[in-house]
Amino acid sequence: MSNPTTITAQDGVPFVDTIREFDAPVSAVFKAHVDPDLLAKWLGPRTTSINVTEYNAITGGSWHYESGDAGASFGFRGVFHKVDPEALIIMTFEFDGAPDQVGISTTTFEETDGRTRIVVHEVYPSVEARDMALATGMNYGVVEGYERLDELLAS
Repeated sequence: MSNPTTITAQDGVPFVDTIREFDAPVSAVFKAHVDPDLLAKWLGPRTTSINVTEYNAITGGSWHYESGDAGASFGFRGVFHKVDPEALIIMTFEFDGAPDQVGISTTTFEETDGRTRIVVHEVYPSVEARDMALATGMNYGVVEGYERLDELLAS
């Protein structure tokens, strides 16, 4: 049984907040967020694959990957504004299908008694952009991706 994922998107504000705990030390959870080979193993739902073409997880680095299944592929990209090892990642995100709709994501990593709690705060350029992202099934992908991360951390 995995830990629950709490996703909150309040009406009228362009934010999505996600909280999740993992039964692993922060060093392992953080590494899974910054190592492109590990990221490709857990990000998103099981039905999609991730092709990471660029992932330089350092302050000022950039990233790009394609996510898809047999029917379609979608590109995502951004820039790492701040990477504080085992503590914080601040990065932009942009869906290739919605150019110029750049959001920013802040992820904090907190360890307590060998367990890790991550808190993700995403800011979209508008409430409409946030609602469109949610309508794509983003919540399902986040929940299933974190379940996959549980499995990766346990192996």
